[in-house]
Amino acid sequence: MPYTVTPTAIPEVLLLEPQVFGDARGFFFESFNQRDFAEKTGVDLPFVQDNHSKSAQGVLRGLHYQIQHPQGKLVRVVQGQVFDVAVDLRQSSATFGQWVGVYLDAQKHQQLWVPPGFAHGFVVLSETAEFLYKTTDYWYPAHERSLRWDDPTVGIAWPISGQPLLAAKDAAALGLAQADKFA
Repeated sequence: MPYTVTPTAIPEVLLLEPQVFGDARGFFFESFNQRDFAEKTGVDLPFVQDNHSKSAQGVLRGLHYQIQHPQGKLVRVVQGQVFDVAVDLRQSSATFGQWVGVYLDAQKHQQLWVPPGFAHGFVVLSETAEFLYKTTDYWYPAHERSLRWDDPTVGIAWPISGQPLLAAKDAAALGLAQADKFA
């Protein structure tokens, strides 16, 4: 898979930029190849589930994680634009409690690798956005947790003004001090 891999401010969170072949007829790029992904990222985990979501402008989804059966996620936007965020919840990590955010949009075709042990979420910046992600473990509702999106101890600089649209579980999420964390 011809692409470049760039570490973010948290080195385990990676931005993947594919080589896109295009002309007046359209474009083509390889969105996933397990062998090349493992070779270029050093991550050799199986992907077991593909998810597709669509949200309206101002919707904030997350910051979700599974305390048991932690998921790694390979995410990309296929329509619209989002601000995508990963928060390190691994207490043994030098970057525990820190976050990284990137703008993902359909035109750039970029993907973000969010490793297991991180909370993940995004806010929709365009009129609507469609988001695809592959996960390294299945969704287990009983193990899902949400980290409070506006926790001042984490201090995420969401590029929004006012209150986003939240699901009930995200509105009731715990702050970093009270949230379940990884060892």
